[in-house]
Amino acid sequence: MALSNLPARSISLTLSSLALFCGSPAFAQDDGLTVTGAVRLRYEAIDGQARAGFNKSDELVNLRTNILAEYRKDNVRVGVELFDSRVWGDNAGTPVTTNEVNAFEPVQAYVAADFAGAFGKGTKLTLTAGRMTLNLGSRRLVAADDYRNTTNGYTGLRADIAAPQGWKTTLIYTLPQVRLPDDTQGIRDAKVRLDRESFDLVLWGGQVSKAKAIGAAMAELSYFHLGERDAPGRPTRDRSLDTFGGRIIAEPRASKFDYEIEAFYQTGHVSASPAPTAARQSVGASFIHADVGYSFAGPWKPRLSVEFDRASGDKPGGRFGRFDTLFGMRRADLAPAGLYNAIARTNIMTPGIRIEATPSKRLDWFASYRPMWLAADQDSFSSTSVRDASGRSGDFAGHQIEARIRYWLVPTRLRFELDGLLLAKGRFLRDAPNAPPGEWTRYGSFNLTASF
Repeated sequence: MALSNLPARSISLTLSSLALFCGSPAFAQDDGLTVTGAVRLRYEAIDGQARAGFNKSDELVNLRTNILAEYRKDNVRVGVELFDSRVWGDNAGTPVTTNEVNAFEPVQAYVAADFAGAFGKGTKLTLTAGRMTLNLGSRRLVAADDYRNTTNGYTGLRADIAAPQGWKTTLIYTLPQVRLPDDTQGIRDAKVRLDRESFDLVLWGGQVSKAKAIGAAMAELSYFHLGERDAPGRPTRDRSLDTFGGRIIAEPRASKFDYEIEAFYQTGHVSASPAPTAARQSVGASFIHADVGYSFAGPWKPRLSVEFDRASGDKPGGRFGRFDTLFGMRRADLAPAGLYNAIARTNIMTPGIRIEATPSKRLDWFASYRPMWLAADQDSFSSTSVRDASGRSGDFAGHQIEARIRYWLVPTRLRFELDGLLLAKGRFLRDAPNAPPGEWTRYGSFNLTASF
């Protein structure tokens, strides 16, 4: 599908909105009301799809609009944010889910308040209640995904505590929003239906961090519990997962080495399938991320880094070993979502090398290369659903090369982004019984984002 095949009215409205947002400042009044937002138009295409069960080649147009209105009075804030995510150009073989479509949804509707000195001199407590988005720590477990056309929303309570000497604590008790409608026809028609939150899906836990805990490095401890059970018309794998771990990070600085190490262990139990009579399995899974980088001095601020990620997969016998990334993002570490969406934080082992630079305030780019293996060769590879239960297709998935360029056409208002990815499929993605045909996957997207 080409952009010219979009409904003419949709193109007109989209371009008019982009032009309006580029020329309009954020709306603000003396009473403390602010209105901000963004419209992102994306065209993406793929050839040689790596995921099983979809079109070999595909194109899709995505449109995401979000508007946040927030009123502030002294130490109290009340906010509402609407998201509208839609696509055009899909057919029966296009991988379109609630990751792409969620029409006219109030993802955020919250009340927040700040309390200075709540726990003594120099402390600050912030309480937030209602619908909200969350970006916690490294965002590998709990995030509001940005590259994806829809985002993650959570309904519940959040407490943030800041204390002297760089101590910070975040605690949450939330009901993650299940995006609706989730049936194929409802998604393709972009029907408007309020997302569902209930005690059938609960996420709670928190993080404690200390700045300059080890030299200039920040240290962080995390724990999250996910509880899931069947709901009417929505069978699940009845997940009860406890994920705990820690992170140490030294942020990039010019002419200095930096590093990050984060590791999680996951325990609990899941059902073998969504069937009501499915057997329960105990869980033993793990994930680790490590990178070391060096930032060179100079106007381009180039940074070169080497990386390593390993997320466990499931092996026959014993405990269920496939790591569950909960509500984490994937774009920053691994690969784009959208039509590609083949690489996630599960059953993967991959070193990598990355170079990134910011030549000016308007331009930034990065390029990366990573070879990829299965952590467990009898489990499906990452999020491709490609599997060889016999293990005879080997464990090498392929070589991935990725690059991104972003440029502010109008500073702070209109930004262009180009993403490109090439996957040379390894033996596993060529020879596994349900592997899609072809030796190469090519993916690209053009993005235009207007902010106001």
